[in-house]
Amino acid sequence: MHPIAHTLFTAAAAPPARGAALDQVVIGTLAAMVATSAVIWVAMAHRDRRIKWLQRLGDFSERVSGLPAWAAVPSAVTGGSLVIAVFGFYWDVAKHIDTGRDPGPFGTAAHYPILVGLFGIAMRGFLAIAMGARKEVPTSIRISSSWRAPLGGVLIFLCGAFALLGFPLDDVWHALFGQDVTLWGPTHVLMIGGASLATLGVWVLLVEGQRAGVTDQRAGVQKAPHPVFMKLRTIAIAGALLLGLSTLQGEFDYGVPQFQLLYHPILLMIAAGVGLVTARVKLGRFGALHAVAFFLLARGLLTLIIGPIFGMSTLHFPLYVVEAALVELVALRIPASKPLTLGAVSGVLIGTVGLAAEWGWSHLWMPLPWTTSMLVPTAILGFVAALESGIIGGLIGLALTAGQRQTQTETQTETRKARRLLLPTAGVALVACIAYPLPMNTGSQASANIRLSTLSTGAGKTAQATITLDPRNAANSAQWLIVTAWQGGGLVVDRLHRLREGQYQTTKPIPISGNWKAILRIENGRALKALPIYLPADPAIPAKAVPARTDINRPFVRDKKILQREATGGSWWLTTPAYLVLLAIATSWLIALGRGLKRLKQTSSATPATSRTATTTSTVGATA
Repeated sequence: MHPIAHTLFTAAAAPPARGAALDQVVIGTLAAMVATSAVIWVAMAHRDRRIKWLQRLGDFSERVSGLPAWAAVPSAVTGGSLVIAVFGFYWDVAKHIDTGRDPGPFGTAAHYPILVGLFGIAMRGFLAIAMGARKEVPTSIRISSSWRAPLGGVLIFLCGAFALLGFPLDDVWHALFGQDVTLWGPTHVLMIGGASLATLGVWVLLVEGQRAGVTDQRAGVQKAPHPVFMKLRTIAIAGALLLGLSTLQGEFDYGVPQFQLLYHPILLMIAAGVGLVTARVKLGRFGALHAVAFFLLARGLLTLIIGPIFGMSTLHFPLYVVEAALVELVALRIPASKPLTLGAVSGVLIGTVGLAAEWGWSHLWMPLPWTTSMLVPTAILGFVAALESGIIGGLIGLALTAGQRQTQTETQTETRKARRLLLPTAGVALVACIAYPLPMNTGSQASANIRLSTLSTGAGKTAQATITLDPRNAANSAQWLIVTAWQGGGLVVDRLHRLREGQYQTTKPIPISGNWKAILRIENGRALKALPIYLPADPAIPAKAVPARTDINRPFVRDKKILQREATGGSWWLTTPAYLVLLAIATSWLIALGRGLKRLKQTSSATPATSRTATTTSTVGATA
């Protein structure tokens, strides 16, 4: 074949590096339009009483759960959608690590559960809106003169819609700036955050449903929600919230982070503080431990399915058991009627004892254990993150339990503190904790000599590497010094064996053929740098091959330049508006969640109607 023809053929066959092909965009758009139209038709047909099956489903849900149909049905199916989306997410991350880019949004099976899950979350919120709440429900939001939507349904819909919006925006982002190949890409964070925080919308919906209640028409009295149903449902939501808050740790869980290792303890402390304190305040005794049990069960199953069963990279996960036990111990002395105090004290213990426990766990199982060189910033930022997250967890718990356990004096006192100081202080402190490790550079100039000794030949060629750094002290205080090989059908993360100062040796066979990419990586504070050992040619970018020679002398470059060599960047006039748009979207749903929780708390003293004279008026056409 002629060289030019060969290059064109190879480029056409390679997975695209700048967004999906036009045919997939058209197919995706048409599919989204059809699905959305179908959901809207069902909703309108239900409102106009042209279909009866949704009404019958609502009646059945009320009998089983003791909750109004608009709370029982969506909260049940939203949980399933979240599980499907999380499964697809971790499967997709493992797929990209092991095999690289996919042919497009519909070119890999892992994308389908993500799409189904995100669409399901948005549509379940819309289902709650369509079923409608009675006007006597104080949290309900007026849509028209004869239609009011439950607050939780609106929040679920907004979170799901924003998460779903991230999918087409992700393709637009790739078309503008190339594949960023990182879990922390802006559109990826939009999808992850929207889906994760939809759990709070589900919780709001359940609280609304509990307050509104359902009347037994035969006995003429209000039925209490089924205790077993509510217990299992709230435990599942608490565990799902912890699960969602932990998703941004994914790159550390797989051992391929593209940001400072300092982020790992910070993200862990945020998840533990918010998730566990909220669970304890809302669920009561053993609530934090129940949430952790659900989390460990879910993450354990995901690790089993994606790893041994699917034959992909192993998904590691944090433990949170010590942190949950600490929250429970604090709750023995500080009642849940003082959620902000409980959250603050729990945050102090989580940020000290709990942080130390996760430090030890990182050395037992995590692919990149935390090092002594990061001890001081971890102790400071981890503590601050845990303390402020515990306070935020207390605030969320306060909103979810308002009117249940707090005395009026305690509620008013802690609310005033939250308004005046605690919430803005916690928010600013968390932003500072996240912003501090963000700046990265290549640090001082360094290079390495790498001598390869072949271990196996053929299609699965591997080698052992002896590495000599220049200068010799380049990795003396490093958070990691590793050889990473990926996208050739698996993942290898090799923490090198130190022979002497500046000289190291690999401990695992390093693949250096086919589609594998093998690089040497160093993270030393803000300096993240790498050098290639072997990189295949990538005509779709295009990028030339970097051969694996017996004797390699190469300088270190910015880590991102190799890990994200598909990314093309962009001029400031294009990137700045793009980031601002995504920031505006994310800010809007965070504000919506905050206002929703505030509305839930402020209406806790209002008493909705205690009777439901007919099932029809509960689920169809609530009057203004």
